[in-house]
Amino acid sequence: MTLRYMSGFGNEFETEALEAALPQGQNSPQRCNYGLYAEQLSGSPFTAPRATNQRSWLYRIRPTVKHVGRFQEIAVPFWKSAPNIVPHVLPLGPLRWSPTPIGPDEVSFLSGMRTITTAGDVHTQLGMAVHVYVATAPMRDEFLCNADGELLIVPDTGNLAIFTELGRLEVGIGEIAVIPRGIKFTVAPLGGASRGYVCENYGARFTLPERGPIGANGLANPRDFKTPVAAFEDRDTPCRLVIKWCGGFHVTEIGQSPLDVVAWHGNYAPYKYDLRMFSPVGAILFDHPDPSIFTVLTAPSGEPGTANVDFAIFPERWMVAEHSFRPPWYHVNLMSEFMGLIYGAYDAKEEGFRPGGMSLHNCMLPHGPDAAAFDKATTSTLQPVKLADTLAFMFETRYPQQLTRYAADLPTLQDDYAECWAGIEKRFDGTPGLK
Repeated sequence: MTLRYMSGFGNEFETEALEAALPQGQNSPQRCNYGLYAEQLSGSPFTAPRATNQRSWLYRIRPTVKHVGRFQEIAVPFWKSAPNIVPHVLPLGPLRWSPTPIGPDEVSFLSGMRTITTAGDVHTQLGMAVHVYVATAPMRDEFLCNADGELLIVPDTGNLAIFTELGRLEVGIGEIAVIPRGIKFTVAPLGGASRGYVCENYGARFTLPERGPIGANGLANPRDFKTPVAAFEDRDTPCRLVIKWCGGFHVTEIGQSPLDVVAWHGNYAPYKYDLRMFSPVGAILFDHPDPSIFTVLTAPSGEPGTANVDFAIFPERWMVAEHSFRPPWYHVNLMSEFMGLIYGAYDAKEEGFRPGGMSLHNCMLPHGPDAAAFDKATTSTLQPVKLADTLAFMFETRYPQQLTRYAADLPTLQDDYAECWAGIEKRFDGTPGLK
């Protein structure tokens, strides 16, 4: 199947899978074509300003009240929500893990979800959680609706087919998908197992960052975000609908697929983005700009300039500055940084940080290049060089990220991570001049 998409971020879209399924001139007519039901899905308060008001009108075979049977709470033991503060034996400090193994067990996107960190409070819709997933099997007649937040999905191995109420997405290595809060979907791996990272954003939805002095061009361009066209299932078969609500999981049995939206219009919809379309900017003479120039998406907080979550990437790019230390510098930061590597090598940690791996540097804990990266950066001839075949990312939040017991007990945790700075020597000798 060749999938079709509409381009643009945050635009008003209209799409129909059957001709004339989409009403013209009014959102909720007395009678819809094909015997469909009109329903509004709101991702913001009704009275939110026009610029931030998020809603879509859906024209579906059955209204979603038919999805609300008798719910039963179920256990999804490895998917945790904030606040989730548990005792563990790990001391405070920077942490790094090797890639999560893809085992022989059959697990779906839902059953294969494992939470690494949580931050904030899901009950007040502030903060986030970071998960890793392994999917070796589809969610068979099973559908998920996350009422706690939107999901930003970052595969590092294999591809995913994501069938949502508003259409189909396929996402692979180097791409991301975002499923907004409250949209029902099901996931299947394509052509083999898939593994990756998930940011569950409890707060304000992800949006594009302001460019400020950068101006009209650069970073992520709205036209490169892809939203699916309408597609639906008219399937009367027993299905399970799982809803995540206030950190708990609840299931109901329904007699049909909930993916029955024949047409829709609005601006509240899932989307995908190819990270290789990001247009990086940087220094062209000297010094090192802040990593905020690599922000793809941001979920703002109530404090201007301080994000609930930032999603930043470190893609292929040219390094051209003179008289400058080119890797990320040593720093202590208010924000808490979770990093992952999708492919290639990361210039500040060329050893030990591998694709599928992850690291955590919490707020006000120092971090920076390892000893080998420092030596290389301070002795290499400074000439234009391209960082090629590399793609790392960062989930950054204003809240401290609390480690789950699962993450603390992972055998892939690198006990010797802090040793990467052991080779950094004292260079001060009290005399002027460069050393």
